[in-house]
Amino acid sequence: MPKKRIYLDNAATTPVDPAVLKEMMPYFSKKFGNPFSVHSFGQEAKVAIDNAREQVAKFLGCSAEEIFFTSGATESNNWTVNGILKSVKQSLIAQKTGSQFSPHLIISAIEHHCVLNSSLAAQKAGVKLTVIRPKRNGAVSVNDVASAIGENTVLISIMYVNNEVGTIQPIKEIGEVVKRVKSERAKNGSKLPIYFHTDAVQAANYLNCKVDYLGVDLLTLSAHKIYGPKGIGCLYIRRGIKIGPSQYGGEQESNLRAGTHNVPGIAGLGKAIALIEKHKKSLPKMKKLRDKLINEALKIESSQLNGSRELRTPNNANFSFKGVEGESLIISLDMTGIAASTGSACSSASLEPSHVLTAMGIPAEIAHSSLRLTLGKDTTERDINYVIKTLPPIIERLRKISGRK
Repeated sequence: MPKKRIYLDNAATTPVDPAVLKEMMPYFSKKFGNPFSVHSFGQEAKVAIDNAREQVAKFLGCSAEEIFFTSGATESNNWTVNGILKSVKQSLIAQKTGSQFSPHLIISAIEHHCVLNSSLAAQKAGVKLTVIRPKRNGAVSVNDVASAIGENTVLISIMYVNNEVGTIQPIKEIGEVVKRVKSERAKNGSKLPIYFHTDAVQAANYLNCKVDYLGVDLLTLSAHKIYGPKGIGCLYIRRGIKIGPSQYGGEQESNLRAGTHNVPGIAGLGKAIALIEKHKKSLPKMKKLRDKLINEALKIESSQLNGSRELRTPNNANFSFKGVEGESLIISLDMTGIAASTGSACSSASLEPSHVLTAMGIPAEIAHSSLRLTLGKDTTERDINYVIKTLPPIIERLRKISGRK
């Protein structure tokens, strides 16, 4: 193992903040009760859940009753797609109007696989699906989304920030479009709902996530992207929305998400959310370091930045280096102590080029040569200087091996 270790894969997961770990520790041992038990052991665990729910609600600008804890973003996103579609179909069947009805779902081509794959599964089951391709900078066009909305559209799911290239999507503007459609349907007497969901996992550390500001009906968060623990997340569901259960069993989460609560994880999520404003103080420095990294990396011959230079979160730098295999580059960097990735951590075992980059119009050969470096709140200038010094000779060596440039 190299003596120097630099972690630049914070989009995959972040280290647990010491204050978050401290908040979690009592619920592993001293306060171990089941929050559904009525005795004092259970009630002190329930207090932690109630407190965390309030912390998340404050961050999103909603009521605590609209926050539902899950195992993470994958569950929250699957629940959104499957739960909304199921609920709409059941409602229309009850009204005796659903026998010939096929609900319509709109997503972007750069969604995380948990949205993409759940949507494709719904399509196989008879749901109509429209997949919006982004522009070359990785941003989805508001007009393209608006044009895709039809009479049977019931759900639109567009991520707030892309996990691979860090491009910020026009969620607020799309929310305004959806609001107009809702108003028009109401005027026309239509009972068909249309809901707007965003996966805000990669946005929470950096952007305004107030649900009324964004105009969203559902929003996904995950703790391990904001210096919290793995295995816990939540889904915001606007009051009044009918959605099918995530899973069946007990009466937890208002009968919508059965299963004993992950009390330590929930406490950790709440604390991580509460610390976001404090961590935002590091963003100007992070952006400065990110820009330095981008400027120096682009001095390497046949290199390019993937995604928008301006519409980008301050932690993300995604490059392609022509003539270099991405996996070889990651391994070589790791041998020097630098942890990075080629894209989504959930796709690291795939031999296919990034679906995000190819959707942006980047050729497969260039997409295969991608490198994602994502900074964290503890990234230092010394770390970035080391990467700037280490990266060029690795690129040169790998190009000589491949015989390409």
